[in-house]
Amino acid sequence: MAYTIEAAVKSGCFDEIMVSTDSEKYAEIARQYGANIPFLRSEATATDTASSGDMIEEVLNGYRQQKQEFDTFCLLQPTSPLRVSEDIFAAYKIYKEKASFAVVSVCETEHSPLWCGHLPETNEFTNFINPDHIKRRQDGGKFYRLNGAIYIVNIEKFRRDRFFYQAGSYAYIMSQEKSVDIDTEIDFRFAELLIQDYISKIMIK
Repeated sequence: MAYTIEAAVKSGCFDEIMVSTDSEKYAEIARQYGANIPFLRSEATATDTASSGDMIEEVLNGYRQQKQEFDTFCLLQPTSPLRVSEDIFAAYKIYKEKASFAVVSVCETEHSPLWCGHLPETNEFTNFINPDHIKRRQDGGKFYRLNGAIYIVNIEKFRRDRFFYQAGSYAYIMSQEKSVDIDTEIDFRFAELLIQDYISKIMIK
């Protein structure tokens, strides 16, 4: 969380930096690093089944009740700690220059989805992959995946349509190294290793 708040502050892009949490403990930590906590997250949006869209809607409505309105929101998930202020600034530049709806960060996929497929319960390779797709990776073109690091979105359009992967939205391409999205303990350990490596390089310089 601290890495994300510090990157947001350093980017200089925002009028308001807030953390949505239902925890007083995390709220206090967020304040220490420069974020605002105008209200705590409700029970309804703090469950494992609540979506990010529900949380964002709640935050926007909370600010509206406080007589504060914004044109744009930027979702920076703390599970993407390797995204830095330069990434946020560059993504926002694309938003200002080109996008009418959103800018979302992506990175190149580690493996081609053309080599992936569903397996039945028997694990037999029935229609696992299309034989026309069996080619060298270099011949398959580049594929990209959402990396969860940056979402910059027009609020008016978001309220009408939460699906912003369409015309008027653009990708901000990040390196795979910066695109670690922490969902598992392995992800956490990998992110920790990359952060330690980055810190050691700074100290050597």
